[in-house]
Amino acid sequence: MAVFDSVLKGGVVVNHDGEGARDIGIVGGRIAEIGDLGRAGAGETIDCHGLHILPGVVDSQVHFREPGLEHKEDLETGSRAAVLGGVTAVFEMPNTKPLTTSETALADKVARATNRMHSDFAFWVGGTRDNAAIAGELERLPGAAGIKVFMGSSTGDLLVEDDEGVAAILRNTRRRAAFHSEDEFRLRQREGLRVHGDPASHPVWRDEIAALQCTERLVRIARQTGARIHVLHVSTAEEMDFLVAHKDVATVEATPHHLTLTADDYARLGTLIQMNPPVRAARHRDGIWRGLVHGVVDVLGSDHAPHALDEKAKPYPASPSGMTGVQTLVPIMLDHVNAGRLTLQRFVDLTSHGPNRIFGMAGKGRIAAGYDADLTVVDMKRRETISNEQAGSRAGWTPYDGRQVTGWPIGTIVRGIRVMWEGDIVAPGQGRPVRFAEALR
Repeated sequence: MAVFDSVLKGGVVVNHDGEGARDIGIVGGRIAEIGDLGRAGAGETIDCHGLHILPGVVDSQVHFREPGLEHKEDLETGSRAAVLGGVTAVFEMPNTKPLTTSETALADKVARATNRMHSDFAFWVGGTRDNAAIAGELERLPGAAGIKVFMGSSTGDLLVEDDEGVAAILRNTRRRAAFHSEDEFRLRQREGLRVHGDPASHPVWRDEIAALQCTERLVRIARQTGARIHVLHVSTAEEMDFLVAHKDVATVEATPHHLTLTADDYARLGTLIQMNPPVRAARHRDGIWRGLVHGVVDVLGSDHAPHALDEKAKPYPASPSGMTGVQTLVPIMLDHVNAGRLTLQRFVDLTSHGPNRIFGMAGKGRIAAGYDADLTVVDMKRRETISNEQAGSRAGWTPYDGRQVTGWPIGTIVRGIRVMWEGDIVAPGQGRPVRFAEALR
């Protein structure tokens, strides 16, 4: 008789071969067997009747603010929010203090995160003019998700707004590099369009042309340098239409907020939904959905970027851009599944298989024998109301406060460890770096 460390019994498993009632046996933190394990022995049996078991959800764009901005968030609180929301691994961004632009800064983050974060993790390394020549070395360091470049909406060394600066980085990358794509030159020209006290002017300033122009430039540079690129948080219908013809070099991320909110929501939520790139008119939300339905979108990322409420309360444009999102990614998108806007299998493709495919995660992103036992357990019928009181983030708020959803994360299992169950953190932080096929030592 087979004996497992733990067995998840009676759930509907959703993976690369469809949906079906199957048990999952785990040994040594990895998936050992999938099927009818009714006669198997197990150190722990987890009853999943009435629940769906998904490959662990990966959020490949979060800002957890440590080091340097811990009053907004830190690696522990950000990852607490992640696992409370069913997210098993996150890729965190480089705009911390100091910036994550060197081997030393990356190693410091990995050390801070290991056995402290509740989820597994990787860190994007900021691409700059100063480190362009060694980008190919930095992207292969342990714990590195790859190189991230800000073509707009950043300051100091992380801003690389010109074509030659971007090309210098891409000539040296071998892995897929990620980009914030807004045209900084156009943003500077249009700053006068910001209306004091009116966050609804944010998408007027940072208009769809600023996004499209930058993405067109980025694709041209990628082709010239023979590089692979990942366009983060696409926010316009025009970019989606353009990227259809460039999927050979460009992968695409969409965010739950660009799929859910529109410019009409500024009247109610104000600066709470002030983001870069902005939440825009409904036609852009609809265009992003078309891109998702037609397969242009490869992954979902929350762009979790917390600020304290007193900071967000400053009058626009003194208010900072960014909102929480890692904890609400799963429930917001499961609600869209239940509304018929996408299938559960497509959600899995966007949050597990997609990150596995485009970033080359080693041993993560699938429910398959030999893979890490990273599992997101959800109740597709459960109705809940999202509230600020549920927030695991230090920021303590969500723009979805009071929103009722159908579909809810019940459990988060990371490498076979039950980390969250029914809204409670049930294990200490034991996070480890995600490994990548192109950077295995």
